[in-house]
Amino acid sequence: MRGERLRRRVGALLATVLCAAGLVGCTPTGGSTNDSYTIAGGGKSGVYYNYGDQLAIQAQRALGLDIEVTQTEGSVDNILRVSSGEALVGFSQGDTAADAIAGTGAFSAPQPIAAVARVYDEYVHVVVPADSQIHQISDLAGHTVSLGAANSGVQVIANRVLAAAGVEPSEVPGPALGLDASLVRLRTGQIEAFFWVGGLPTPGIERLAEEMPIRLLPLKPDTVEQVNASHAGVYRTADFPAGAYGVDIETPTMTVPNYLIASADAPPQLIREVLGVLFESQATISDKVRAAAFLDRRQAIFTEPMPLHPGAAKYYIDERR
Repeated sequence: MRGERLRRRVGALLATVLCAAGLVGCTPTGGSTNDSYTIAGGGKSGVYYNYGDQLAIQAQRALGLDIEVTQTEGSVDNILRVSSGEALVGFSQGDTAADAIAGTGAFSAPQPIAAVARVYDEYVHVVVPADSQIHQISDLAGHTVSLGAANSGVQVIANRVLAAAGVEPSEVPGPALGLDASLVRLRTGQIEAFFWVGGLPTPGIERLAEEMPIRLLPLKPDTVEQVNASHAGVYRTADFPAGAYGVDIETPTMTVPNYLIASADAPPQLIREVLGVLFESQATISDKVRAAAFLDRRQAIFTEPMPLHPGAAKYYIDERR
C-alpha cells in the first residue's frame, strides 16, 4: 500500500514538472499536487537537520516538491520513519543502518531500507569542559554523562565505546539527551560530558566552543579496534584537526560513514530526481552546511552492507555514460 501511495505521488510530481515545461495541460487532477514529503533529519543543532533543510529547499526549487525537513532523535528514529513511509528519505549512521538491515541491535526485525548515497563521514565527539578532571573514556565512570537521545545512533556508539573502555553504562548515570539539550546542560553544569556523532564541524558544538572552552576526549586506535572487533569493521580511526572547536591539538577519534536512505519500495524515479538535486546543488548546500562539501560521486556508491536503491543505482549508471 505504501509503495502504491508513493507511486501515485511520483505521477503527480512528473505531471507538475511537465506542466512547468509546457508539455502537458496544467489542470490539477484530484488534488494530488498537494501531496507533501518529509526528510528525516535530527536535532536542530546537528548536521542532519541542517543538511536536510538545505536539501528540502533545493528540491522545492528544482522539482516543485512540497517537502521539508523534520526534527528527529537521530539514526534509529530516522530509519523507522523511512521504513514506515513516514519520511521519504533520511540520514543514518552506517553502523545503525547495518543493524537495521540485519534486524539486530535496536531493531527487532530487518528494516526495508536502501541507500541513496554515502554522503560524508561522522566523527565521534565526547565533549567535556576544558577544565574538567575527565581526561579519557574510562574516567567517565561515576560522572553525569549524556549518552545521546533514545532511538539515536549516538546512543548505539556511546554504549559500544564505553564497553571497549571497560565502563558499564550503569556507571555513567545521566539523562538521555539529544544534542540541543546536551549543549544547554553542559553549559549550565547539569551534566559533565556528552557523546555526539556528527559531521565536522557540528554547528551547535561550534557555538558552544565560542561561549565556553571545551575539550574532546581521545578515542585511541586500540579502542577503535576493540569496537570494530564485534561490529564488522565499520569504524575508522581519524583525528579532529588542531583548531577544531578551539582545541589547540589534534585529538584521535573514530568515524563512521553516514548515508542518505530511503524505503526499499520508494519509487525509483522520485529517488533518482532527489539524488540528482543532492549532487547538482552540492555547491549551494555546502555554503550553509560544510559537511556537504565531502559528497563524492565516486564514493557515494559504497554503502555496504546496505544495497543501493534502484533509483539511486540508475542515477549513478546514467551519470557514468
